[in-house]
Amino acid sequence: MRKIILFLLVSLTVYAAFFTEKDRLDREVERLCAIDGGIKVYEIVTLPPDKFDKHGQINFYRPTQGENTLGPEYIYKWVIHYYKKGDPVSQGAQEASMRRDHIQIIRISDMKLLGEFVKYHRAGGDFPGPWMPSSYHCPNRSEANESILLNKIFTKATEGTEK
Repeated sequence: MRKIILFLLVSLTVYAAFFTEKDRLDREVERLCAIDGGIKVYEIVTLPPDKFDKHGQINFYRPTQGENTLGPEYIYKWVIHYYKKGDPVSQGAQEASMRRDHIQIIRISDMKLLGEFVKYHRAGGDFPGPWMPSSYHCPNRSEANESILLNKIFTKATEGTEK
């Protein structure tokens, strides 16, 4: 009897660790992220100091403006692709979703792609309950996000290097 209980306990643990939808989606996030996730910068743009705020961030970034987020000189293109669509926040932590966010910064004058950022994200897939769903991102937000992308593309000119 003890062997059967031990076998069931081990089987349940292995199943929970490797075969739940949450773990399957996390592995898929890792796999896809290894292919094209992260930040890629194709051209660095040097701007005059008046284009930056006192914290060194560009002062023409308006995130609520869609493609015009970076003003009239640049296109801010954000495409979301859902691999598994769901809303774990409103439908419960057991609901799972997975998506790919792809942000591109394009200079309008020559339509050149200056840089891009790709992130994969899983949310939910947890045990049902009243708590907030878990999430997993690749790459990690502290390593790559849209602010880091903008800071890598747009640099402040120092005296004598302004164009």
